[in-house]
Amino acid sequence: MPDDSKVTVSAVAARHILDSRGYPTVAVRLTLGDGTTVDASAPAGASTGEFEAVELRDGGDAFSGRGVHKAVASVTGELAEVLTSRPWATLHDLDAAMIDLDGTENLARLGANAVVAVSIAATRAFAHVAGTSVHAWLSRLTGSAERLPVPHFNVLNGGAHAANPLDFQEFMVAPVGAASEDEAVRMGAEIYHALAARVKQSFGTAGLGDEGGFAPDLANPHEALDLLVAAIGDTGLTAAVDQVAIAIDPAANGFSQGEGRYRIDGTVLDRGQLVEYYERLLDAYPLRSVEDGFAEDDYEGWRLMFDATCHRVQLVGDDLYVTDARRIEEGALRGWSNAVLIKPNQIGTVTGTLDAIAVARERNMRCMVSHRSGETTDDFIADLAVGTGVGQIKSGAPARGERVAKYNRLTEIEADCPGIPYGLTEGTAR
Repeated sequence: MPDDSKVTVSAVAARHILDSRGYPTVAVRLTLGDGTTVDASAPAGASTGEFEAVELRDGGDAFSGRGVHKAVASVTGELAEVLTSRPWATLHDLDAAMIDLDGTENLARLGANAVVAVSIAATRAFAHVAGTSVHAWLSRLTGSAERLPVPHFNVLNGGAHAANPLDFQEFMVAPVGAASEDEAVRMGAEIYHALAARVKQSFGTAGLGDEGGFAPDLANPHEALDLLVAAIGDTGLTAAVDQVAIAIDPAANGFSQGEGRYRIDGTVLDRGQLVEYYERLLDAYPLRSVEDGFAEDDYEGWRLMFDATCHRVQLVGDDLYVTDARRIEEGALRGWSNAVLIKPNQIGTVTGTLDAIAVARERNMRCMVSHRSGETTDDFIADLAVGTGVGQIKSGAPARGERVAKYNRLTEIEADCPGIPYGLTEGTAR
């Protein structure tokens, strides 16, 4: 007799689809023993860290070399053989089998884009077999209390995500003071439209960045923050760390000059001067979070920033950690940051992602679940954020289908499960 607690995969299919930037990515469908199908697709980053798991791309002329036929073949070939070879008792076993099959340190042979899509689909399969939602299954697996996260809406874009001269990559609004997920999404949408009116008035028109935020012809971060504070005020809301807070992702890899020097709006700053620059921003604006304020390999800069500001702001490592539990452990021991960004495709499996969250929590570091700049309508990260109870998520602007899919899933979870609380986890900075 079959064991109903195990996942049996009877068939595996994969194909390429387009992500939000018009490049191919991998979509996977697993057919289970009872005939149910589960789907998933892999996102892709534009601002990628040196240490993250490696996508498998085709090279050549098609799609400027970014085709994924090789990654699709990984899924329908070697991975399919393993997936259908036996029933799976745990997600850990399944993910470990894929990692072993790949045989590299960074999933470069089969492709992290292939493996992570399978891993997410498999997570949905285990939730299905358990007869529950993905977020509830993840909560049970990790022992986490479910929580609806504060969304961090990226409404102004620069850096690698936009064609304007703004060095900082993301300017976000976070409705910390909202009473519910639904109210938070409403507040984010209202601010986004108020900002649209100001951008149109001041610049005539402005394109959008990769994540749906506006990309006006700005170069100075102060001007961007002033614009954002004004737009918040236009809605009747209050720009404050306990009401509508602001978060920034400078993504310092993009303006690093090497050897601890950084160029912002034409001015070159050393490490100490850059820390002082951030401190002036903290004094002038209601900032609750600074992500990747220094380059991924500038550990001295991270330590200086941590020593100077960790008591007053959340310092998030993204490229610094790439959702890798080993790097997060090192960062905690060396005092690099007090928070971690969580992106499943950086590490390549869901269990690797959960390991990263677990290590961060053990070290009293906060976590924020995140999308990528090249997204699909897959809404897995919404369930991930709720099920692990991290209290924070970012998924771009409250516009464009691939971004709002995540926010709409959060409000759906709230409607279906009214007992889940909303807000930052206890002890989260600012």
